[in-house]
Amino acid sequence: MNYIIRDCRETDLPDVITLCAHHAEFEKATYDPEGKADQLKEALFGTNPVLHGWIVEVENKVAGYATFTFNYSTWNAGYFLYMDCLYLEPEVRSSGIGAEIMKRLKKIAKEKNCVNIQWQTPVFNERAIKFYKREGGVGKEKVRFFIEQRGFLI
Repeated sequence: MNYIIRDCRETDLPDVITLCAHHAEFEKATYDPEGKADQLKEALFGTNPVLHGWIVEVENKVAGYATFTFNYSTWNAGYFLYMDCLYLEPEVRSSGIGAEIMKRLKKIAKEKNCVNIQWQTPVFNERAIKFYKREGGVGKEKVRFFIEQRGFLI
């Protein structure tokens, strides 16, 4: 399978939104695309970008994406690369694309002297868990908490 992995461009944002919706559906989550294009544009391409993104193209068609950030670990007293999203459309999975993305993330993390790479996946995504273990990932059981914006009011 011929593919390319390239930096995300502003013109990719509609495709990114579509892929986010597919990703959310796959993870049995909700996704509201309202306003996301402007927010992602700022995060990826603003004055101080905080998000890095790649697009996967297969036969000139967008077929996946990966995004990552750099965060700081108090315990490790160093930066780590956080892979926020890695999603490939079903028809392009198991073709080596995910492994190539992980290889590139490892290279960047090494170049940036990161203490580790972190990410998460739903416990029911057994295929991804097996893939990540093959890539050297080690699982750590935790409970993820979050408070939606509407809950910020005191």
